[in-house]
Amino acid sequence: MGGRSRPPAAGSASLLAALCILTLLPRGLVGKPAEEGDALHRVKRGWVWNQFFVLEEYTGLEPLYIGKLHSDMDRGDGSIKYILSGEGAGTTFTIDDGTGDIHAIQRLDREVKAQYLLRAQARNRLTDQPLEPESQFVVKIQDINDNEPKFPDGPYHASVPEMSHIGTSVIQLTATDADDPTYGSSARVVYSILEGQPYFSVDAKTGVVRVSLADMDRETRENYTVVIQAKDMGGQLGGLAGTTSVNIRLGDVNDNPPTFDQRLYQMSIPEAAPVGSVVGRIWAKDRDVGVNAEMEYSIIDGDGRDTFDISTDPTNLFGIITVKRPLNFESKPSYTLKVEGANTHLDPAFRHRVPFKDMTIVHVSVEDVDEPPLFDAPAYYVELAEDAEIGTVVRTVTARDPDAANNTVRYSIEKSSDPDKFFYLEITSGSLMTVRSLDREEVGWHNITILAMEMNNPTQISSASVAVRVLDVNDNPPSLTHYLEAYVCESAKAGQLIQTVTAVDPDQPLGGQHFSYRLAPEAANNPNFTLRDNQDNTAWILTRRGGWSQQDQTVFYLPVVISDGEQPVQTSTSTLTVRVCSCDREGNVMSCDAEAHSLPASLSRGALIAILACIFVLLVMILLMLSLRTHRKKPYLCDEEENVHENIVRYDDEGGGEEDTEAFDIGAMWNPREAHHPQPPPHPGKTRQDMLPEIESLSRYVPQACVAGGGLGEGSNVRGYVLAKLLDADSDACAPPYDSLQTYAYEGEGSVAESLSSLQSGASNTDHEYDYLSDWGPRFKKLAEMYGALETNGAPAW
Repeated sequence: MGGRSRPPAAGSASLLAALCILTLLPRGLVGKPAEEGDALHRVKRGWVWNQFFVLEEYTGLEPLYIGKLHSDMDRGDGSIKYILSGEGAGTTFTIDDGTGDIHAIQRLDREVKAQYLLRAQARNRLTDQPLEPESQFVVKIQDINDNEPKFPDGPYHASVPEMSHIGTSVIQLTATDADDPTYGSSARVVYSILEGQPYFSVDAKTGVVRVSLADMDRETRENYTVVIQAKDMGGQLGGLAGTTSVNIRLGDVNDNPPTFDQRLYQMSIPEAAPVGSVVGRIWAKDRDVGVNAEMEYSIIDGDGRDTFDISTDPTNLFGIITVKRPLNFESKPSYTLKVEGANTHLDPAFRHRVPFKDMTIVHVSVEDVDEPPLFDAPAYYVELAEDAEIGTVVRTVTARDPDAANNTVRYSIEKSSDPDKFFYLEITSGSLMTVRSLDREEVGWHNITILAMEMNNPTQISSASVAVRVLDVNDNPPSLTHYLEAYVCESAKAGQLIQTVTAVDPDQPLGGQHFSYRLAPEAANNPNFTLRDNQDNTAWILTRRGGWSQQDQTVFYLPVVISDGEQPVQTSTSTLTVRVCSCDREGNVMSCDAEAHSLPASLSRGALIAILACIFVLLVMILLMLSLRTHRKKPYLCDEEENVHENIVRYDDEGGGEEDTEAFDIGAMWNPREAHHPQPPPHPGKTRQDMLPEIESLSRYVPQACVAGGGLGEGSNVRGYVLAKLLDADSDACAPPYDSLQTYAYEGEGSVAESLSSLQSGASNTDHEYDYLSDWGPRFKKLAEMYGALETNGAPAW
C-alpha cells in the first residue's frame, strides 16, 4: 500500500510504479500450506507510506483531497477495504474504503496542530481479515501567512527624562507571529512608527523606541502616545500587520527655578501667640515635581529676623513662618521679613541657566485683640503605617480659649493643606482620622493644618500643623538599577566578570535592604553566563565559556530574579541585555556591530574612510567630464559646411515686397569662395556609404548655364551663389534640404523676384526638365509624358 498526494485521475500504472513496492506474501495468506523452510525467509511488506503535505486554511466547498492509499494486492475488484485510524480519523480525515482516497472534511490550521499521525490497514472486505500489517503515516500541515504579528504585552507604558538627547532608548517592544518562523518570511517582523513623530522613532529590526526630538519639555507636554506597527514578510507588500500603543511619560528634571506667587505676603499673629506658633506659610512654586521641586526657605533680612523663624514643612515645598520670641503689640505692632526660597536638588546640566532661587517680602502684623484658641502643642508629629485601615484615628488635637470666657472651640482642616482629602477631623473632639488609603511611595508626609475656632467669635481662629509620617510597608518588589545592558568582549574567557548588578526598592525597611539574586528558572542552565550573589546587595554576571563572536550571535538576554528580605517577600524579574562587542587589549569597547568584522585586518577605519573619499571624488570628476562633453558635442553632419545661411523670417504685421526683407541681412549669405567657384562641389565624391537614394533629385538637372550665368549687376553674385548651393545640395545624397520657406503675409507682392522658395515651386512657372524619367523604365513613362507636356522654354524664376 502506498500514500500519494496526486489526484485520482492519474493512471493506476504510474501510481503503482511510483509509490508501491511489490512483495512476496506468506503462503498462508493465499491458501497454500507453509513449508518448513518458509519460516527462514523475510516477508516484504506489500505497501510503503510517505508523508502527505497539505496547505492550511483550505476554504473550498468540496472536501480537500489529501492523497491516496493503495495496496499492491488491490486488483480493483472491490475486494479490499481500506481502514483509516489515528489522530483526526473520522472527524478531520475520511477515507474512501474502496479507492483509498483520503480527504479532509474540516479546515486545517497549522497553528492549532502542525501534523497528524494516522494509521492505515487493508482488509479483506468479505472476511475482514487484515491483508497487510497496519502502517503509519504523517500528514503535515504547511504554513501560510495567516497570522498577523501581535504585541502580547501591549499597550505599553514607559518613561524617559525630559530634555533627553536624540537617540535615548525609551523601551523595547517585541511582537510575536504565530506563523512558522522556519518557512519563508511569514514570521519575519519589521517595526515602524505610525504615530508619535517627530518626537520618537523605532528601530525597524529590534523594536527599540528612541527619542528623536531634542529638548522635549515635560512642563509643556508630559504624556505622548506612540503607535508602533509590526509587519511580517519583512515589511514587504502583502504582509500582515499588528499595532500597539506606547504611552510615554516624560520624567522630570530640575530645569525650572522656583517663583513666589506674591512679592508681598500679608500675615498677622496675635500678640498672645506662644513661641513656635505658626504665623503662616509661603510657597515658592516650582514647575518641576518631586525632589526637583523641594525647597529650602530662609530669612535673609528684615527687622523680624530675631522675632520670627521659617522652616520647611515635611513635604519640602512650603515655608512655615513661626514665632521665635514672645510678641507685644504695644512695643512693636508689625514686622518685615525678607525671605528666600531655593531648590535643594540642583541639576549640574541646568545650573548655569538661571539662579534656582527667589525672594519675597513678608509683612507680619501683631494683633491686639481677643486671643484665639491655644493648642496644647504648636505642632504635632504622627507616624502611621501605610497599610492602616480607613477610619484609623491618627491623633487627637486639643485647643482652648486662653481668654477668661473660655469659649467652646470647633476644629477643621485647612483645605489647602489636604487637597486630596486623605484625612477627616471630628469637629468637636479634634480627632484626626484617615478616610483614604495611604501610600508612602506616593506621599511620604502629610502636613495637615488644623484650625481651631471659638464658637462665640468665629474670627478667633488658631492653627496647628500635624505632620503625618507614613511608615513603610514592604509592598513593592525590587528591580535592577540603572540601564539593563552589558557587554562581553569577543576575547572574554570563561569566568570573566562582565557586569555588577544592583537593585533598588521603593520601600525603605528599618534594617536596610537585603536583596538576593538568582537566574530565572528558564536560564538556570544557561551555557553562556552565570550569576554569583555577593551577599552584599550586589551580584556578578560571569561568563561560563570563551570563544565569543559577533558572527555567531550579537545579543543575549539574561533574566535575573531579585527578591527583598522583608516580609512579605517581594520578587521581580528583570532582563539583562548582553551584547557581544569587539574590544581592544584593555577591554574598551570598539564596536558592537557585526559588520565591523568584514573590514580587512590590515586597514584601519581611518584608511578605509580615506579610500572611500578618494573613490567618491573620482566618481564626481568623471561625471563632471562626461557632462561637459555632452554639452560640447555637436550634431553629426555629412557635409563639412556648418554655416546655415537661410532662415525663416516671420512678421506679425507685414508690408509688401522688398520692404519686408530690410530686417534680413543678406550679407550673411555672402561667401566669395562659393560664389566665384560654384561649378565643382566641395566634395564631389563624398556620399554616405550606408544610404543610397533610390531616386535622384530632380534638381540635378539644373542647367549649368544658370550656375555660371552672367550678371545682373550686384545681384548676379547672389544668384550664382544660391544656384551653386542648390546644385551642391542636390549632388550630396546625405545633405539636408537647403531650401526654406520664407513666410510672409503677402509674399511676392511688390517683389521683382517673387517667391524665393522652391517649396512653392509647384505654383510657379519655373522650368524643369523631366525627360530623364523615360530612362527609369516603362513604369515612369506615363509620368514623363505628363510632366513633359507642361514644359516651357521661359527663363527660370531665379
